[in-house]
Amino acid sequence: MTLTKNMARIIDYHVQNIVGNNIKKYRLELGMSQKELSDRLETYAIYICRGSISRIESHERTVTDFELRAMAKVLNVSIEDLLEE
Repeated sequence: MTLTKNMARIIDYHVQNIVGNNIKKYRLELGMSQKELSDRLETYAIYICRGSISRIESHERTVTDFELRAMAKVLNVSIEDLLEE
């Protein structure tokens, strides 16, 4: 089996996550910049640049379970809080 350059993405939706709004909400409640969130995530060995934080908040990037867990810890909320609509 050969891989082609035109393989479909596993997730091919306009909205890539359901947590972006809540990540932004809780980040702003803490008075934290996207860069500060990025820096604090590094303490959990999660390396997401400021630009990717922006893309998460605008639903343009997926979030892994490891990233979600670390974001909840950094933002001092539960994973369930991040998943609420």
